[in-house]
Amino acid sequence: MNAYLLCILVLAAGTYAFRLAGPLLHGRVELPVRVQELLTVGATVLLVALLATGALTEGQGFAGWARPLGVLVGGVLAWRRAPFAFVVVGAAGATALLRLVGVS
Repeated sequence: MNAYLLCILVLAAGTYAFRLAGPLLHGRVELPVRVQELLTVGATVLLVALLATGALTEGQGFAGWARPLGVLVGGVLAWRRAPFAFVVVGAAGATALLRLVGVS
């Protein structure tokens, strides 16, 4: 068997085991409230870090000011509970307009 195929099969089995663990352990494992709070905060921190790296960097350097300002516009629209399509179009439109006027 090819080593790559074996790696893919092992990763697939591990992924399936993680997916299956949730329904099988539901109701059997009780997490303390503090752990639940820490998991919520941890997930939020990871999402913010992903947003920051995606908005601020391109390759090995700074992405310019248009992209972060577009993300900021999208964030404000999402915070104001605008429909998702409006958030995406607003963020992309703000970025495009900023680049059109020369803001890199």
